[in-house]
Amino acid sequence: MQVNRRQFFKICSAGLGGSSIAMLGFSPTQALAEVRDFKLARATETRNMCPYCSVGCGILAYTIGDKSKNIKGKIIHIEGDPDNPVNRGTLCPKGAGLRDMVDSVNRLKFPEVREAGSKEWKRISWDEAIDRIAKHMKKDRDANFIEKNADGTTVNRWNTFGFLASSAASNEVGYITVKSLRAWGVVAVDTQARI
Repeated sequence: MQVNRRQFFKICSAGLGGSSIAMLGFSPTQALAEVRDFKLARATETRNMCPYCSVGCGILAYTIGDKSKNIKGKIIHIEGDPDNPVNRGTLCPKGAGLRDMVDSVNRLKFPEVREAGSKEWKRISWDEAIDRIAKHMKKDRDANFIEKNADGTTVNRWNTFGFLASSAASNEVGYITVKSLRAWGVVAVDTQARI
């Protein structure tokens, strides 16, 4: 067999490459025979709503964990809900990036308060946070509530307080929220959808 220089180098490089791959443990038959597990095979699917805007897109959140008491599941994947009539499985860029928000180290997971004159935030319980909010609201309403205007007409206004309502709430929840706020005299009511 006559082999020129170029053919000789091709044969040598092919042989060297093949033997190197075989020595590293790569076998095409094993690689082709391996079946990769579907990452959501053991995950629990939970339907939810995207928290960002007023559109109300449905999402599917997949968690892993053994569902034991006091064991928190970990979200491994979030996607659009194809059965949701609003978005039919699609998500905008903000909705598609929900998992980044969930896993963010900057995400606040508990209430914190910074006392007057302090530079440090301290962690408080949810009960303490709700009590503080209620006390501040009552104090502000008592100090700033306007029952009658200059003409003597009853107006029942609380101009120094504002409320930001959820835009992903249903019509019924929105109606009850606004009715409650108007009963307190709140004038400044808005929804998250306008942010």
